[in-house]
Amino acid sequence: MTLITDNAALAAFCGRLAGAEFITVDTEFIRDKTYWPILCLVQIAGPDEAHAIDTTAEGIDLAPVLALLGDPAITKVFHAARQDFEIFWHMAGIIPAPVFDTQVSAMVCGFGDQAAYDTLVAKLARARIDKTMRFTDWARRPLTDKQLEYALADVTHLRVVYEKLRARLERNGREAWVAEEMARLTDPKLYQIDPRETWKRIKVRTAKPRFLAVLRELAAWREIEAQSRDVPRNRIMRDEGLVEIAAHVPKSRAELANLRSLRGNQAGGALGEAIVEAVRRGLALPEKDCPRPEPGRGAQARLGPSADLLKVLLKMKADKHDVAQRLIASSDDIEAIAADDEADVAALTGWRRELFGEDALALKHGRLALTAEGAEIRTIELKE
Repeated sequence: MTLITDNAALAAFCGRLAGAEFITVDTEFIRDKTYWPILCLVQIAGPDEAHAIDTTAEGIDLAPVLALLGDPAITKVFHAARQDFEIFWHMAGIIPAPVFDTQVSAMVCGFGDQAAYDTLVAKLARARIDKTMRFTDWARRPLTDKQLEYALADVTHLRVVYEKLRARLERNGREAWVAEEMARLTDPKLYQIDPRETWKRIKVRTAKPRFLAVLRELAAWREIEAQSRDVPRNRIMRDEGLVEIAAHVPKSRAELANLRSLRGNQAGGALGEAIVEAVRRGLALPEKDCPRPEPGRGAQARLGPSADLLKVLLKMKADKHDVAQRLIASSDDIEAIAADDEADVAALTGWRRELFGEDALALKHGRLALTAEGAEIRTIELKE
């Protein structure tokens, strides 16, 4: 159990892994006070050894690690890789490839919506993960033996989990499903944050285009401000503050100061002026250029029983094929399909469309019916 803190040891370790068929990888980072995650450790295991790399060590050069992650001959195995990939993308502009995500694979193999790492380790590796170090401060040095033991367990047991899941996928013929998910996961677009799209994350109760135009400008301003200061976006302003401003559209700092959701002197000085300017941009936008909510999404959708039936169909399909519901379609996907046959959602593409999407559209248009037979739900094709 070692911690690598110098470049010679790191280069030697990565060199020994150069011919491996696969390696397992994990990271430890902190993000509670920053916009961008601060990488503290990278754990890597090969067939015969595992080490943690101290990314905070003075003079450490992670080039050998990045080269290993980009080696097309080595499969990189992660569990719930998205946050790890975000770190590598921001740090070096790379996304590891080829990859195998054990969380996604477990959801395909019948381990449910919450395919937690410790659950997979218990079921597949017959081992137990000690969770006492789960919320440790990974930036503090020196690291204890217990911290390192916990960190390395995230990659040592992962070797067995990977081999067991890969064997299951070979047996059930769903390797292509996972490959499709890995293509999505390694798409750089997933990690490129467009400030003008961040308004879509905010829950609102109105779909008025002008309101959404102002909200979009405010959300973009907050995102850029958070990035430039490297602080969490809510440290700049909480969602409810943006929503209140978009609803009242203050045209001056004096009007802005009257809103109750603003803290301290947020309405004053350059910050207040930036907020008011964002409001002005939203108000000046031509009506035709104002954003519209996506079909079927948000609290204003009135989809009635159609979405409810689709949810029943989704549960039936997930149970029948032993695949996690959440992986097939989200609640937003269901609402979007109920509202629009051509909705731009994953549930209407690839293996998901074959498993669920086609029948979802048939059910929506009366070509398919649901019936209960004992404890089971079945589908019936209806003649036109």
